Amino acid sequence: MNTVTRVLAPVRGTLAAAVALQALGSVAGVAPFVAVAEIGRALLAPEPVASDRIWLLVGLGAGAAVLALIATTLATTLTHLADNRLQLLLRRRIAGHLARVSPGWFSARSSGHVSKALQDDVHSLHYLVGHTLLDVTAVLVTPLAALVYLAAVDWRLALLALVPLVAGALLFRKAMSGAGPLMAEYGRAQTEINAGIVEFVDGIAVVKTFGRGRSAHRRFVAACDAFHDFFASWQRRTTSVTTASQLVVTPSLVLLLLLGAGTVLVVAGWTPATALIPFALLGPAIVAPMGAVGPRIQALRGGTAAAASIEALLAEPVQPQPAVGGEPEGTTVTLHDVAFRYPGTESDALAGVDLELRPGTVTALVGPSGAGKTTLATLVPRFHDVTGGAIRIGGVDVRELDARTLYRSVGFVFQDTTLLRTSVADNIALGRPGAAREEIVDAARAARIHERILALGRGYDAVVGEDAEFSGGERQRLSIARALLADTPVLVLDEATAFADPESEAAICDALSELAVGRTLLVVAHRLHTVAGADEIVVLESGRVTEQGRHDELLALGGRYARMWAAQDGTVLAGQGVPR
Repeated sequence: MNTVTRVLAPVRGTLAAAVALQALGSVAGVAPFVAVAEIGRALLAPEPVASDRIWLLVGLGAGAAVLALIATTLATTLTHLADNRLQLLLRRRIAGHLARVSPGWFSARSSGHVSKALQDDVHSLHYLVGHTLLDVTAVLVTPLAALVYLAAVDWRLALLALVPLVAGALLFRKAMSGAGPLMAEYGRAQTEINAGIVEFVDGIAVVKTFGRGRSAHRRFVAACDAFHDFFASWQRRTTSVTTASQLVVTPSLVLLLLLGAGTVLVVAGWTPATALIPFALLGPAIVAPMGAVGPRIQALRGGTAAAASIEALLAEPVQPQPAVGGEPEGTTVTLHDVAFRYPGTESDALAGVDLELRPGTVTALVGPSGAGKTTLATLVPRFHDVTGGAIRIGGVDVRELDARTLYRSVGFVFQDTTLLRTSVADNIALGRPGAAREEIVDAARAARIHERILALGRGYDAVVGEDAEFSGGERQRLSIARALLADTPVLVLDEATAFADPESEAAICDALSELAVGRTLLVVAHRLHTVAGADEIVVLESGRVTEQGRHDELLALGGRYARMWAAQDGTVLAGQGVPR
């Protein structure tokens, strides 16, 4: 079973019925031409023909035309219903599958990757399901039905009608030889153009600032020139053959061939002159598929590629869930000999990490860029599964907690805050959809974002992205309000003030004060003054814990932390630690 068949499996029965109806409609569509041809032969026959037979042919032709219209209309309706149902099923299936993959899977992929599968790839199946299957059926059945009738009239002319079809097919095959690598090169050339456009648009301001405006569009122009050269070369190699494959199946040429050969047969007395009427009407229909084969092949390729992309996404491994989830006893978080390696890499991002996060305390993770701070923080809410050791909450391994229990126990506020395109109130209540408006407002007050929300035209009912736009610091405070409302006993903060200006940073620190009360906090920090008052500061280097203790103790050691503090001029910033 190939990829397309597997993806289309949910609507296979409906599509089979639609194809059968299309085949019936295609045969019925040939019948009126057969009736006209037979009427012509009867009226031109030497012997007179009874009028009843003529009217019978008229009735059969008219009835067949109506049947063709009904059958093809029903077939099109069925394929579009199948397409609508398939898109719904696939989007639900993809969304359900993505809900079960590791949350960390998304950090390694852009939103465009998921959007392409959910929107573009699923939509790309529309033409395949709604049109192409019926088109392919029609271009195969119609010529076959016509050929059967013409063979019954004169088998020699029927065989001659196949000659242009065979010649066209051979020429088209020659034109398409090597198309696979060429299409791949075509895609790469298009990608270079797109990259050049993005670079031009994103970089024009910076480049012009340094007086090099001409160089801003250099990559774009180079990509366009390369695409032109490639495409022109491809066209030069294939144009003559492609043109020939189209010319040999043109209706006028086929008609000329059949009538010319038919005239020879009539003059030789091998066939009656009336035999030419069916070939004049139906002969060109035999070679009609060649005129439409190119777009159909392209549609099939596009549908196949989309189906393969969807199937690959659905094949992404899901995060294992326990059959029966455990229940934490307390909120102490312990990390025992934790190791982690990102998929596809050869070295550990973390190794041999042992920590204990006690209830009501703040533990800060600091260290140089790339030390593994964010990686370690994301392991606690199980955005990834450890590759060695264990992380436990209340004595239970996080891998033995079902998702509901885990996220009822652990909350997080990360650098990149995502707000949904819904109301401000719904964004805050994301962790508790049933929360009362008063609770949402209280959380916003505590997060120091209430006044900003009231300033919006629709207040808490304002839709993010339509009625309201928020700065980085404001988005962080909305995220903090969300965490406050969720009220989890364990909280992970990854540089919550990263995108804040000094005024917003002060407001965020005030909000964090509210958030920290009575909770177990794990804080990732780059600005050391924000964590100087933490109960425990853990220094990570190359994925390992190298120093651990309180601020004064680490300064006294004179090691990595002390050097980092000095580099950030921490003596000036002393006393601005995280509020407790």
